[in-house]
Amino acid sequence: MRFSKSHHDTPSSPASEIEKGNHENDGLQPARGDRPIIADKLARKLSSRQVQMIAIGGTIGTGLFLGTGKSLATGGPASMLIGYAIVGFIVFVTMLSLGEMAAFMPIAGSFCTYAGRFVDDAFGFALTWNYWFNDAVSTASDLVALQLILQYWTTKFPGWGLSLIFWVVLILANIMTVRVYGELEYWLSLLKVITIIIFIILGIAVNCGANTMGEYIGGRNWFIADAPFVGGIGGFASVFVTAAFAYGGTESIAITAGETKDPARTMPKVVRNVFWRILLFYLLSVLMLGLNIPYTTPGLDGEDSRTSPFTLVFQMAGSTAAGSFINAVIMTSVLSAGNHALFAGTRLLYSLAVDRHAPKFFGRLNRNQVPSIAVLATSAISILCFGASFIGAGQLWTWLQNIVGVSNQLSWIAIGVASLRFRAGIKAQGKEHLLPFRNWTYPWGPWFSVILNSFLVLVQGWSSFSPSFKAVTFVSLHVELPIMLVMFVGWKLLKRTKIVKLDEMDLETDTYPADVLNPKQEKIGWREKAYHIWRWVL
Repeated sequence: MRFSKSHHDTPSSPASEIEKGNHENDGLQPARGDRPIIADKLARKLSSRQVQMIAIGGTIGTGLFLGTGKSLATGGPASMLIGYAIVGFIVFVTMLSLGEMAAFMPIAGSFCTYAGRFVDDAFGFALTWNYWFNDAVSTASDLVALQLILQYWTTKFPGWGLSLIFWVVLILANIMTVRVYGELEYWLSLLKVITIIIFIILGIAVNCGANTMGEYIGGRNWFIADAPFVGGIGGFASVFVTAAFAYGGTESIAITAGETKDPARTMPKVVRNVFWRILLFYLLSVLMLGLNIPYTTPGLDGEDSRTSPFTLVFQMAGSTAAGSFINAVIMTSVLSAGNHALFAGTRLLYSLAVDRHAPKFFGRLNRNQVPSIAVLATSAISILCFGASFIGAGQLWTWLQNIVGVSNQLSWIAIGVASLRFRAGIKAQGKEHLLPFRNWTYPWGPWFSVILNSFLVLVQGWSSFSPSFKAVTFVSLHVELPIMLVMFVGWKLLKRTKIVKLDEMDLETDTYPADVLNPKQEKIGWREKAYHIWRWVL
């Protein structure tokens, strides 16, 4: 790699003032060919092994381990399975669109930056602040979830104390070198994957008769009382925001592209392989929960406490120790999810500073090339978790889950819009041959994501009217909409931004086009193929 002085060293560059405060650069930036670099300044220390496991770790968390209990209680087993399958397909299509852009332009701002470069700067401004708040609130919701999980063992230890301990741990893990974050997330995610596999096997055994009752359960829980569809249209609609919360984080794996080694090759692998594993884990887990746990089970959707349905299945196997084990694993999963959310939120705040959408000091990097000030600012929002002592941990977690779920859906809509504009710009400038990875669902895939997510955002609020109107639930499901609209209109009027013209779209800065990749591909023998299959399974 050679070095050249790029255009962002001029006073008009959005990143020049930030870079003056970051040492070890002296105005010299790595250049790929003649392509300038603005946002690509973070340390690329995340390996392909870490990134692929982080993709799973960012998704398997409180949404699956605790959110499925709420979905089962309010929607029933069939609504839960159908809802998670629909949202899973939406996210898969969305990830293909995102992977195409992330492989070509792997930067920390990811789809938030793409929204500004490919659509409108005001759109990027509103989306990035929205998603930063999403990640900050996600960190807070994970710290609240810790209090719910703790109640399985005791109610005497103050929940806020446990949240405070883990809050400090998350800050330390993210303020040091990104390699520490990557390794911690890798092992926590691996533990979750192993646990899910054990759960699926155990769930099948429990259903077939290896339970404390010694009876074959089969599908009987799908036909008790109001099952399999509980709560009518309101119950069915409520599952979607919970599923969106559960799958949320899948798209944020593209944010790690800014610190990934060889992103143009790694990101397509992540998109193609990892999500299939996540989809498999989610749907099989949801199916096992719906078959084994009655939706009428107490504690699935309490205001002050909540029991994970995963813990209940392990208890059904006849071992109290097994219940404690899975609860402990769920606690580490919460730590992992919070770790990932804080990482993603920090990088977005850094990107906001780089793009001059936030004060420039948020873009300052420490000696390990980590935006430490952004870490502290993002983690500060987690003070919300201490409100659980006054509201009730279960109720507060539900409200935070609604806010994050809707925010995720708005982000998926934005990815679809950015993808449509990106491909139109690539075609207009005659650069389609430079794409390292192509989205095979284009153009119907992005349109599908935009239309269906927009529909879900509008109709899932039905649950706040059924069976009676719940004002706080209504606000938590819709508050993101006016806030994002006000930020978009406000920035557009203030800066007089315009929709980016296709022929003026910046498809040079921070890019990794196919023409800079090594075209030579070594032949892979049977040993290497067997190894790759083994790694895929793991």
